[in-house]
Amino acid sequence: MDQEKAAADTFILIPGRTSRQGCGISQGKFTAEYQEETSRVQMAPADMERLGLEAGMRVRLRSSAGEAEAVVIPAKDGELPPGVLFVPYGDLSSRLMDSDTHGSGMPTSKGFEVRLERCE
Repeated sequence: MDQEKAAADTFILIPGRTSRQGCGISQGKFTAEYQEETSRVQMAPADMERLGLEAGMRVRLRSSAGEAEAVVIPAKDGELPPGVLFVPYGDLSSRLMDSDTHGSGMPTSKGFEVRLERCE
């Protein structure tokens, strides 16, 4: 596998809430469990294999709005198609969302492009 090709790829990012995150809100957003939940990116196992990534490795996500680092974890089989990433709403997703609300009061928070690369 070409190392440069494996180093970065473009994906579609879908931020949202996880059930674990929703339950953790009542305990506080600054608890270790909540911070752990919101600092991970889920990826299709096929994409992880293609890029030589293993669960727990750190990756950098870059969008037109910013960048953030996250720990990669595999999505359950069939949960995410190849080429799509999921991150829980939180600091990580906020760093990647553009602030333009297009007059709606809400920034585009789903389905935008990010580049993913392994942190060395």
